[in-house]
Amino acid sequence: MRETFAKLNVSVPESEEDDYQKLLAAIHDCAETVAALPDSHPPTDLERFPRNNVHRPTLEENILGHAWAHTFSIKDKNPTGCLTGKTVCLKDCICVAGVPQLLGTDIIDPWTPEADATVVRWALEAGAEIVGTAHCENWCQSTSSFSSAQGVVHNPYAEGYSAGGSTSGAAALVAGGFVDIGIGADQGGSIRVPASLCGCVGLKPTHGLVPYTGIASNDPIDDHAGPLARTVMEVAQCLDAISGYDAIDDRSLGAPKHGTTTFASDLLSNPGAKGMRIGILTESFEIALLGKDVKDLVLSAAHKFKDLGATVEEVSVPMHPLGIAIWTIQQRISGYLALQGHQTGRHSYGLTGLEEAKLPWTQEKFDKCVFSPPPLYPTSSISAFNANRQNKGFPTTKNIFLNGSYLLTNFPTLYPKTLNLCRQLRASYEHVFQSYDILITPTTPFVAPKHGKLTTPIETISPTVGLTSNTVQFDATGHPAMTIPVGRVEVERGVRLPVGMQIIGGMGEDGKVLRAGHAWERAIDWKEM
Repeated sequence: MRETFAKLNVSVPESEEDDYQKLLAAIHDCAETVAALPDSHPPTDLERFPRNNVHRPTLEENILGHAWAHTFSIKDKNPTGCLTGKTVCLKDCICVAGVPQLLGTDIIDPWTPEADATVVRWALEAGAEIVGTAHCENWCQSTSSFSSAQGVVHNPYAEGYSAGGSTSGAAALVAGGFVDIGIGADQGGSIRVPASLCGCVGLKPTHGLVPYTGIASNDPIDDHAGPLARTVMEVAQCLDAISGYDAIDDRSLGAPKHGTTTFASDLLSNPGAKGMRIGILTESFEIALLGKDVKDLVLSAAHKFKDLGATVEEVSVPMHPLGIAIWTIQQRISGYLALQGHQTGRHSYGLTGLEEAKLPWTQEKFDKCVFSPPPLYPTSSISAFNANRQNKGFPTTKNIFLNGSYLLTNFPTLYPKTLNLCRQLRASYEHVFQSYDILITPTTPFVAPKHGKLTTPIETISPTVGLTSNTVQFDATGHPAMTIPVGRVEVERGVRLPVGMQIIGGMGEDGKVLRAGHAWERAIDWKEM
């Protein structure tokens, strides 16, 4: 008992010690009782949705470097619904019962979920065939595509260039035409950044519209799950399938009843942008590192809405640049607490097995934050790259520990302040949405960089610095935000890489975001831009 108080740097009078010892004994008995109980999991219908051919592919079987984590086939015996005939992959932080999950790390051995995530069950009920889990970056902590212990993911437009992250594998597989739809997760841009760099559509829905049940969480405040596809219509179809309240995840308390949304049919009944009021967000075009080619292409794409009957004007949100710092502090603290197993106060599905696998943190685990094993496939084109990874720790995950611990020690009251500022940031955009239907920004300030070098922490991280300058704000506020490809720029002779335009809507206005994106892509061939 004294030792427990000492860890808090406090003590109690000696006269009270016996009483507190008895109280501690009582809570210990409660803890042992709960620890002995079997865990509770959402039901998974393995008879209706059998798992077939679960397999971790060799590199000869893999594509785009290491885009697949596991391949398999799961589908309804009698598929019906809006995703019938569609193939789907899942970011490897989304639970599939019976399929080992890697999370882009070798800190822990692959752990095997005991239940499907809600989005998995709902996609299957909608007729999809889920064909595998797609590679994700280390603990979902990087916008690169070379941070994982399992290997790199190459951009489908050019080997050696980033596919973005942390939903790297899904974006590459979708953009490369290997699957129809991917389901990813986004806490700072992890759907939109890779979709932008790979040249596909990626939607971060309104916070809570898609339940997060059964998805590994970095930060419940920023947690978003959403679809990636080659067209806005396919994104809308997937959103209809996976959105709604699931009675488990408290993030989705305000979501409509599952199965009642009509995003796809609304696009068919009202396919154009005529009459829409579109604001070009001035501050988003003033961020550091914004390339001139990207700026010019996105501005040109935005102004094409005029030809579709929309009003296009510049609009200012002065707090937009501050959103980067606000999100950074909030995410670093909450991300650190999540890694430490301290996410509390949520009504959700706890991934007990994952927590048991990762805790306690040790020096050995910390040193492996990514610590790549020997090349899995010595004949691969990336074997030399993997060989260079030996005893190299990827710094983004380690940095979460450093940042979080430092902030909690030196700025202990800063986290609640960031929550207040997040609401202020949300209100600043909502004020603009009183006059405009959507806002336009560049998704990323530059196109896909080359894979970085695993040398010093700064040099390793440097290729991704600034990629989320226009995306993190909307994770902090919860607004729906979607990237669509609007052209390509040449980065070297024979290599042209995609540029993404981000479309943001008011809270709950996912339909307007989809409508604008659908109208633009129906009218314009982005590969000709």
